[in-house]
This record gives sequence, C-alpha cells and structure tokens, in this order.
Amino acid sequence: MLEITSARYLSRSVAGLKPSGIRKFFDIAATMKDVISLGIGEPDFTTPDSILEAGIRSLHAGQTHYTSNSGKLELRQAIAGNLKRLYGVNYDPVEEIIATVGVSEALYLVMTALLDQGDEVIIPTPCFVSYQAEVILAGGVPVEIPSRLEDNFQLDPERVRAAITPRTKVIFVGYPSNPTGAVATREVLQEVAEIAIEHDLILVSDEIYDRLVYHFDHVCVPGLGEEIKKRTVLLGGLSKAYAMTGWRIGYACGPADIIKGMVRIHQYTIMSAPTIAQDAGLEALTNGEKYVQEMVAEYDRRRKLIVSGLNKLGLTTFEPRGAFYAFPKITASGMDDEAFAEKLLLEEHVAVVPGNAFGKGGEGFVRCSYATAYEKIEEALKRLEKFMNRYG
Repeated sequence: MLEITSARYLSRSVAGLKPSGIRKFFDIAATMKDVISLGIGEPDFTTPDSILEAGIRSLHAGQTHYTSNSGKLELRQAIAGNLKRLYGVNYDPVEEIIATVGVSEALYLVMTALLDQGDEVIIPTPCFVSYQAEVILAGGVPVEIPSRLEDNFQLDPERVRAAITPRTKVIFVGYPSNPTGAVATREVLQEVAEIAIEHDLILVSDEIYDRLVYHFDHVCVPGLGEEIKKRTVLLGGLSKAYAMTGWRIGYACGPADIIKGMVRIHQYTIMSAPTIAQDAGLEALTNGEKYVQEMVAEYDRRRKLIVSGLNKLGLTTFEPRGAFYAFPKITASGMDDEAFAEKLLLEEHVAVVPGNAFGKGGEGFVRCSYATAYEKIEEALKRLEKFMNRYG
C-alpha cells in the first residue's frame, strides 16, 4: 500500500523556506533556567498606561466589530499627521495609507501586490529574516547584496546598480537596520533613489525603527523628493517605538494604485486590523511622544554599555545608531556564528542570534538585543567575559 506523507503536498515555495534562525535558539532557551536573552527583538517595556487605557475604553465602548478594510480613518489621519510632522512627507489618508496587522503583514501585502513569478528583488544583507521569505512566497527571487562592517553596514549604491537585471522590479531597504543597528545616510539613500528612478524600479522602505535613533537623524525615504515618493512604498508601525508588539498595528503608505492593490489582498486575507488595537494606536500617535522619548533615552544608556562591553572583550562592534541591536564580529572566538551562539547558550546561558540567520552578509557575527534591562546586560557581559576567556 502506498504510504501517504502530508509533507509531499506542500507547495515548493513553502517546503523550500528555511526555518527562522531566530526561533531555533529561543526554543532551546525556553527549556533552560537562568537564561539572559539578548536575542529577542521586542521592547522589554510594557505598553504605556494611557495607550492601554485607550484599548480598554475601546472594549467598554463596544468597539468589537470590523472597521474599513484600510483601517479607521482617524488612525490613518494620525499616521499621515505623524509623517508630516516628523519628516515633512504628505500622504492622503483616504487613498494612500492602509493599516495592517503589524509591519509583517504590510511586507506580505506589498510583495504579493508587486511581484509576478520570477521578478527579482534586491535586498541588502544582513537584513530581517522575513525579507527573503516574503519575496519567495510572492513568487519572486531575492537577490542579496552584502554590506560590510568596514563601511558601518552602509548600503553600497554601486552594488545595487551591479545587481540590476531585466527581471529586477524592486529595491528593498530597511533602515534603521535589524540586525546591525546601522542607519543609512541621506547621501546613500539619495543615490539608491536615483538608481530606482533611472531603472524604473519600485523602492520598498521598511522604517519600523524610525523613532529609535541615537544622535542621528532618520531619513524617511519618500521625503527625498516627489519623484522618489511616487515609486516608494513606506512600511512602518507602532510595535517598536511604543512597546506595542502584541497589539499588531502596522501600516503602509504609497502611491494610491499600489495601496489599492494591497487593500484588495488584505480584504480577502485579513479583512481589517484589530479594532481595539487601532484605537490604542490612535492614542499612541496622538499622545505618546513622551513615552517614545523616555524609552529612547533608556535604550541609549543600554546601547553605550553593550557596545563598550563587547569591544572590551575583543568582539569588534561598530556603533549602532538605530534600532536596539549590537552586531559584534565573533571571529576572535575561533568559531563560526552558529557554534558561538550554541555554545554561549549551553555553557553560559546567554542567548544571542547567529548572524547567518540574517543572510550571507551576517556570517561571522551575532545579533545582541539591548531591549532588556541594564542589569541583565551587565550580567550577560560578565558571562561573555568568562566565555571569551575560554575561547578567545
């Protein structure tokens, strides 16, 4: 009798996806005691009280029904107002903005809306683990171009230009960067924008960490000029800046025709972002600025501690200017990043993420999140010192 295995029914694109390199180490850490996690990519802060209360008020007011597919107009107006205030970028909240279930859904929607089978997407690495996967799931082909420590992980416009083929449709950028903490300069982004215009390409810019920058100005890509704004899809959200990861509120802004296509997919897959979370998000954007500033100040304090500590241990770490990640080079240990992360977890109970989880450009590095308490970072550095005394 023929044996039936369910795995053989999976589509080739799904079967070929690699499991997340981040999740593997979280799963191991979950079975252990006394683990200090420098792996998690979310704020350790609880959502601020006034935002929590807005969600509670929404529940008590009976806001438990669907909203417009694009999201509540008041929320979209607040998103537009925020982008105007911060970056001088104008979006029509009716036609050019959609509220999504986190930036993850916005990423899925934009790739599905833009890509036909075989279309190529240029992606600088190291980058967030979902970028290549979402391109593949949409039928596209990710084309990775590595950035380098020697360049402070800045995107190299000439490498972008060299990667363009007749099948290229999208250039994807994500700054401030997860996992490196790099922040792109205006000059670099302007060059990339000009390449996109020259070759008639779409530019997708993931700016989820835009508010988490340290002594540096974030450059909003569509703010570089009207010509690039016409071909840019901006992805953003509330998860990182307002400590709202579990609320799942993101957004996409862009040309009306592209947003309309994204709404079409969204209405058949999701319907609308959670109503209660939209109300909490409106409160965050309207009255949450003081919380952002308080959290950024604390992240900055932790950032200085972890970068200084890692460099003292011989783990070369450039200064991250955004997000909440340090990205040390671990070759002094004599191990590759996978072995380093595994041994550190098993021997010293410190969880980090191997750099190869973020593309080939991340090999030889590990990601350390400083979105954890200052005292825990101090203890993690002590454990890392013992570890490097054995292997460094």
